[in-house]
Amino acid sequence: MIKFAPILAAMVYGYLLFRFSMWRSARELDEKSTELADPILTVLTKRMADSLDIERIRVHIYEIEPINGLAAPDGRIFITRGFYNKYRNGSVTSEEMASVIAHELGHVALGHSRRRMIDFSAQNAMRTALAMVINRFVPGVGVWIANGLISLLAARLSRGDEFEADAYASALLIKAGIGTGPQKSLFAKLEKLTGAHGAKTPAWMLSHPKTPQRIAAIEANEAKWVAD
Repeated sequence: MIKFAPILAAMVYGYLLFRFSMWRSARELDEKSTELADPILTVLTKRMADSLDIERIRVHIYEIEPINGLAAPDGRIFITRGFYNKYRNGSVTSEEMASVIAHELGHVALGHSRRRMIDFSAQNAMRTALAMVINRFVPGVGVWIANGLISLLAARLSRGDEFEADAYASALLIKAGIGTGPQKSLFAKLEKLTGAHGAKTPAWMLSHPKTPQRIAAIEANEAKWVAD
């Protein structure tokens, strides 16, 4: 039992660290956000809400400049001010913004935030166990190797979540009569909008799938749904 103590301690530490991170994030979101009140986007979110048989989909503006959308652990959906400004200046259409909201709603509906808390705790335990084993054979570098391996695992799990949220968004957009065209067109322009350079990074190191993979997955889902 004693030899497993570091692993158990790592799990507890990971859980507490994740809970603290959630609390800190929620506090910042409370302080730096307001509910979105855009008449055009309200019409589109109402169509999606009707498709889900719910009263409304609340969206908040997070007052930071980086272009992003996010789903908070408490279920709230946020669009950053920087992203909203791209919509206001015509770089992003209202339907494309709706696809972002649908994607983040997918993260909420599929429980990704809760699952990541479990994953984070387990990954800390695995990191500690790997470091202990590797250090027996290669003293002094076990932590570095374990960190690298766990980072690759975390990236793979994250990409899986993104594909799932994309599929949820596609189904919702189709049901709401918006279609997946805006979802795919946004992905095609997102790298330029954000200034990201994911194309130069190996796919297995990324937390999000590459654009061609995401679009191909959306089209594969559509083809399968039509066939069914």
